[in-house]
Amino acid sequence: MYRIRVVTDRDECRDHWGKVIPQEFISDLWEVRECFDRHYRHELFFVVAEEHGEIRGLMPLSLNGDSGLYNFFPGETWAGKTWLEQNRIVAESHRMLHDLLSAVSGPYHLRYLRPDMQSANPYEQVDETGYLFCPPKYGYDMGRYFDEFSHKTAKKLRRELSGWEDRDVTWRFDDPNDFELLVGMSMGRYGQSSYFFDPRFLNSFRQLLDILVRRGWLRMVTILVGGVPAAADLGCVYNGTLTMLAGGTYADFPGIAKLINIHHMTWACEQKLDRVDFLCGDFNWKTMFHLSPAPLYVLEKDKAPLRKEAALPASRQQWAAHGLDVGGVAGA
Repeated sequence: MYRIRVVTDRDECRDHWGKVIPQEFISDLWEVRECFDRHYRHELFFVVAEEHGEIRGLMPLSLNGDSGLYNFFPGETWAGKTWLEQNRIVAESHRMLHDLLSAVSGPYHLRYLRPDMQSANPYEQVDETGYLFCPPKYGYDMGRYFDEFSHKTAKKLRRELSGWEDRDVTWRFDDPNDFELLVGMSMGRYGQSSYFFDPRFLNSFRQLLDILVRRGWLRMVTILVGGVPAAADLGCVYNGTLTMLAGGTYADFPGIAKLINIHHMTWACEQKLDRVDFLCGDFNWKTMFHLSPAPLYVLEKDKAPLRKEAALPASRQQWAAHGLDVGGVAGA
């Protein structure tokens, strides 16, 4: 029988993360998470399920010093919510998940959770929806992708894209210095609402950029129109996935975002990548471009909205004493 304990030592937390978390996506890497941890420096709170010295389950959290909430490690926040996606709670069963959650005495907000437990998805409440472009679906052929659109829509989109050919468009690739250009675009357009207004977030990204450059994972794309920067996107290529991490445009170039996004998709087909992850966010273009929705889930405060069929411990009163909802919560 496993036992539940809490780990707060960073070295031990890093060791458990490396052994338990599958390194499938860029956000699965400790060194990526550590970029943010160095600047936010929240107290670590890793809940482990251990049996005979072997880690069977892991819920890696941080106690957010700004909000007082437990968040998924490292607890980096923008607009009061964590930013990194594809978070994982490793648990062998619904009961183990309950056991891990019961160790958290305070309120928590665990978002962007992947539904990838060994048993059926235990999460009911959708947080946000991510959007993917999957080149294998189209045989790595953008022509087949455009076939998904109505003839009228495809013709209009192609006409918009070809219209840039007469505007002296040039491209610049993988120049790390263009990250500061991207930051300037974002700050100029959104001001205090920009991701990068918080210096902790900005400096975390600068360290992340260094890792991408050193590892050869950087995919930086900048469009210039008449020699003037018009759009810049920061992406990362890791394990067959191009993840678009941040982007910026100048308002003087309406429609430029379509051009750069279609470029990412075309390049991914040429490189035979598995997917392009455009992350979460309610932007109309993602559904208009027929991207594949991929919901991520959330567990909030002292309530764990799990599926009704989830197996519960024998004593419902035991969980009620921990403030956990044992009655089942309808999905959002």
